[in-house]
Amino acid sequence: MNRDRPYRILIGGGGTGGHVFPAIAIADALKEKDPGMEFLFVGALGRLEMEKVPEAGYAIEGLPVTGFQRRITLKNVSFFYKLLDSMIRSRRIIRRFDPDVAVGVGGYASGPILKAAARKRVPILIQEQNSYAGVTNRLLARSARTICVAYEQMDRYFPAERIVLTGNPVRQNLLELSGDHVKCLEEFGLEEGKKVCLVVGGSGGARTLNHSILEGLGKLGGDDLQVLWQCGKQYYKEAEEAVRKSALKNIRVVPFISKMECAYGVADVIISRAGAITISELSLIGKPVILVPSPNVAEDHQTRNAEALVSRKAAMMVTDQLAREELVEKMLKLLGSGEQQKELSSNIKQLGIADASQRIATEILKIMDQK
Repeated sequence: MNRDRPYRILIGGGGTGGHVFPAIAIADALKEKDPGMEFLFVGALGRLEMEKVPEAGYAIEGLPVTGFQRRITLKNVSFFYKLLDSMIRSRRIIRRFDPDVAVGVGGYASGPILKAAARKRVPILIQEQNSYAGVTNRLLARSARTICVAYEQMDRYFPAERIVLTGNPVRQNLLELSGDHVKCLEEFGLEEGKKVCLVVGGSGGARTLNHSILEGLGKLGGDDLQVLWQCGKQYYKEAEEAVRKSALKNIRVVPFISKMECAYGVADVIISRAGAITISELSLIGKPVILVPSPNVAEDHQTRNAEALVSRKAAMMVTDQLAREELVEKMLKLLGSGEQQKELSSNIKQLGIADASQRIATEILKIMDQK
């Protein structure tokens, strides 16, 4: 590359692991292609990216931007001040770092920093993780050269000529489930020869999933059934006590699972929320899934994500409102139907894209070549 300086890539966004870790995966993929590249992440002060990005070896600057509350609250008074402050800081960052490309991965900081980049005519690539495009990305798309998506038919929200289907980057260790099945069963105190249902609500747990399992405990005493229940730290004491009182020996309650590749590997059926990155991981894993979308997310995008899979017969869905009544029954019915498990597994596997971070990196390089 005949240049006076290395290529500089700015990556804006974060807020949750679903945004932060894919952003890091994109940077890692670019670094593999060109080790001389320079990176600067821009995130929101106090959010996960301010810790995880430096741990991954990348520089980051924080903006005071926060989310806008959809209910009437005094917090929205400070929102506008913080947004203005973030816009001013973003312009300074763009002038100082002088990026060749700005990449938006979603999250609070994505809007101000990419808007500032667009005003300086910096080429922009945005990554839309969900099947329903958020307001920020729809606005940013007007200035974007390329829009990387994980779902088909996204021309409902973006110009078709700028869309590239790349998938969502996922944790690389999940691409190869552990081959030592017995060791993984022992990791969680599970028995070989019995069916396993994995219930996972994310690192913090999920209230609806936990309450649904608690209310259905009386139905989970089957001799050939085991439940691996990741309930989150804040729900752990309540869940553990309920299982102890039930005297059920086939339910393993854990606050957090660090070896998710093992948990996915031993599961026959998985119950999960419907975040974009979670669905991308589940598509690569290829296990039968029951999705319970969280209603407490922007524009109800988890429901749209789940519906996209249900329409392809790649997953089952239970609404958050009906989960306490229906979830355990549907899980037991699915565990008893090998034919339905096979159909769901086959269909969801077809949606998986293992090399998403490399595909996105390739699109970024194309933009720099055009420049």
